[in-house]
Amino acid sequence: MRVWPGRPYPQGAMWDGEGVNFALFSENATAVELCLFDHEHQDQESHRIRMEECTDLVWHVYLPEVRPGQLYGYRVHGPYEPQAGHRFNPSKLLIDPYAKALTGVVKWSDAMFGYRIGDPKEDLSFDERNNAGNVPKCVVIDQAFTWGGDQLLNTPWSKTVIYEVHVKGFTMRHPDVPEQLRGTYAGLASPPMIDYLQSLGVTAVELLPIHHFVNDQYLTEKGLTNYWGYNSIGFFAPDIRYSSFPEQGRKVYEFKTMVKTLHSAGIEVILDVVYNHTGEGNHLGPTLCFRGVDNAAYYRLVPHKERYYMDYTGCGNTLNVRHPRTLQLIMDSLRYWVLEMHVDGFRFDLASALARELHDVDRLSAFFDIIHQDPVLSQVKLIAEPWDLGEGGYQVGNFPPGWAEWNGKYRDTIRSYWKGDGGVLGEMAHRLSGSSDLYSASGRQPYASINFVTAHDGFTLHDLVSYNHKHNSANGEDNRDGHDHNLSWNCGVEGPTDDPQINEVREKQKRNFLATLLLSQGVPMISGGDELGRTQQGNNNAYCQDNEVSWFDWTLTKNNQHLLEFTKRLIQLKTNHPVFQRRRFFQGRRIQGSEVKDISWFHADGKEMMDEEWGKGFRSLGLRLSGDAIEEVDAKGCAIYDDTFLLLLNAYHEPISFTLPAHKKGVRWELIFDTSLAECNKRGPLHKGGEEYHLGERTCALLRLMPGGERRG
Repeated sequence: MRVWPGRPYPQGAMWDGEGVNFALFSENATAVELCLFDHEHQDQESHRIRMEECTDLVWHVYLPEVRPGQLYGYRVHGPYEPQAGHRFNPSKLLIDPYAKALTGVVKWSDAMFGYRIGDPKEDLSFDERNNAGNVPKCVVIDQAFTWGGDQLLNTPWSKTVIYEVHVKGFTMRHPDVPEQLRGTYAGLASPPMIDYLQSLGVTAVELLPIHHFVNDQYLTEKGLTNYWGYNSIGFFAPDIRYSSFPEQGRKVYEFKTMVKTLHSAGIEVILDVVYNHTGEGNHLGPTLCFRGVDNAAYYRLVPHKERYYMDYTGCGNTLNVRHPRTLQLIMDSLRYWVLEMHVDGFRFDLASALARELHDVDRLSAFFDIIHQDPVLSQVKLIAEPWDLGEGGYQVGNFPPGWAEWNGKYRDTIRSYWKGDGGVLGEMAHRLSGSSDLYSASGRQPYASINFVTAHDGFTLHDLVSYNHKHNSANGEDNRDGHDHNLSWNCGVEGPTDDPQINEVREKQKRNFLATLLLSQGVPMISGGDELGRTQQGNNNAYCQDNEVSWFDWTLTKNNQHLLEFTKRLIQLKTNHPVFQRRRFFQGRRIQGSEVKDISWFHADGKEMMDEEWGKGFRSLGLRLSGDAIEEVDAKGCAIYDDTFLLLLNAYHEPISFTLPAHKKGVRWELIFDTSLAECNKRGPLHKGGEEYHLGERTCALLRLMPGGERRG
């Protein structure tokens, strides 16, 4: 086979129409071998090519006879000195950190570890067994794809409604998705799923991790799997397990087709990405990729004890974003998914871990700086999970401009309020109005707050109102995993019940949560299936349940039709009315040309709340959003006007009579919905200002101002 010197950039395997250039960074390696494999014999390489060229710490070679579909991996030579941070072992075939596609999954055996399992010296020992038959092979791909006119949708943040969903779980049991496509990228892009998302009204899907990941050995031994996928090993490769066309590089084509199809339906694609750690675990973990390529460069090691890893993630290791090549890897990966795969944004798992320059979380770290100045990444949606598991890792509200955040304080406050806790009304007002206390000081706007009540991690909405405690025994950890607290009120009855009264109260609580979520200022995120009453039978940590516990039960669309239609209506209210999607924070004052404030807060007696009253333990609240006082303009400079709405909230265990504010002379309030009503999707009667409205216990209602008492569309 002919061998040419090649070039050091770009890293990975790059087909140029004539041959393939291979490039691999390793700062501390003494030699690198490129191993080629035939599809029929993947336990032994057909060619082993020593890479003689090394430029700027990148080893490279060009093979003019290689074509797309070629399988390959690396063997990297260097010191095996764990106490100095080096773990080179050329007996172990390694995955290319820049691989665009992989052939399969890790097959666990003792040969997957760089040390001898069972040796008293543990990882200080050295294992010489060849693991080639157990490692996924990298695949050279042809990047060509007919995108046509497809481009990023750039849906404004203020108009965004996010739907968090798992590729497999969403489609696995849908009766109208062809069986061979269920659980795959193609299944997600199939007409039944596109129709459902469009009918729901969401503008973006946030996909749980689709980067190729490692299924943990301890889970495999229990007969379980890492269903969520927060254990990445390939930051450029779509996971093969979600592909209906896994051969060679076709999974990349399938993923691109999914993105293009969703874009054609007006739906953005946001990826949940895990750059804070990898699937290689702690010092006793396997040697799969980064550890064998250059352990000291890719990982944060304990100073003066380099055998061990800094663990801000709870997963055994933390990527070393202080190293320029590791930072380059992350940036190259992000740009690849935007430029080549056309995704619209990212949600960064445990994002605080990426911001740690030394130990403390630094909002001005190199990671933030380089993204902020990047002409590609600074223009897509960037969402932080603003915490990690290290000291000082909880950073809600502290990320820089350009970033949105999962607002954990929103989740906790809304749950606490509807549970009936006293003393939270002031914070509830902040969360409903966009969390200016968290974001305004840094120059950000309400849409910096990604509002959510539930997410993949924790109870589903149905379980939140149905269980007092977690029921995670199926996870094989004696119910010790997951947080055992429920910040919702669930009638004191655990789990399913035949009591119709209790079930109706639970349904009302679901409606309360959804109404609060979708009518708050900021960007709502719905946990996929909550609109259907999806349950995990009380499991609040279903990360390892790749089965009916996690998969959508689509028969719920018939059994929970009222809840589904109510959710659709709420999303329509959110997206059709600018007053619910403000781009600026409220001022709490009268706007020029208007007789009323842009936002007003009311007691049940119809009088405005006084500053000193917020901490008095009230559990009911009225919120008026004045559509004639929106201090914004559209793209052409025209003033934006809307209807005026009144949102009434009562978390108390008894009903109250709420006096409706007059607002203006001669107007009426039209009931849009009341969550205590079984037919809450139907509009109700008109009410005069000054009249009393009967607001049931643990109920919310929305009314719209009708000038002159006339109904509008």
